Amino acid sequence: MNDLVQIDFRKWDGQRHWQFAMRRLGEDEHGLWLWSPPASPMQRGDEPAKLSQTTNVKLIPDNKWWTAIWGHQRSYDLYIDIITPPQWDGTRVTMVDIDLDIVRWSDGRVEIADEDEFAAHQLSMEYPQRLVDTARATTAKLYVAVENRHEPFGEVGAGWMEQAVALAEEVDV
Repeated sequence: MNDLVQIDFRKWDGQRHWQFAMRRLGEDEHGLWLWSPPASPMQRGDEPAKLSQTTNVKLIPDNKWWTAIWGHQRSYDLYIDIITPPQWDGTRVTMVDIDLDIVRWSDGRVEIADEDEFAAHQLSMEYPQRLVDTARATTAKLYVAVENRHEPFGEVGAGWMEQAVALAEEVDV
């Protein structure tokens, strides 16, 4: 089994958003867990590629309207993207980013980000009302879950991060 997964984030109008690869870490009742070591390449749209600064862990749940990424020793420890449910094609997963994000900062604060981008794209990309309603409902539900550290946003994500940090120490970067 190929342990490398290609992450293909798109915008509603089809344009490329974030593109990067992560390695399979494991699966549990929450979904597929991926990781990447520091210095992993990532690219947003047509911008020049850059290298990640830290170890990252990503959760891709089945048929959910979100995906989450945990960053090791960053200003945030959790970042959730509101997306359309992931579509798999072999080792490539495509997700359409619906702008809204939930961020849990390292000091524990939780906030909803990019509401202005979401409002602008509703008009410019002509989001269907069902998409808008589902994105808002998903964001509201996840905000409460993150604030209350309901799993996988409590100990589960932190446990997967510990595994990834240990693996990253073994990788020659």
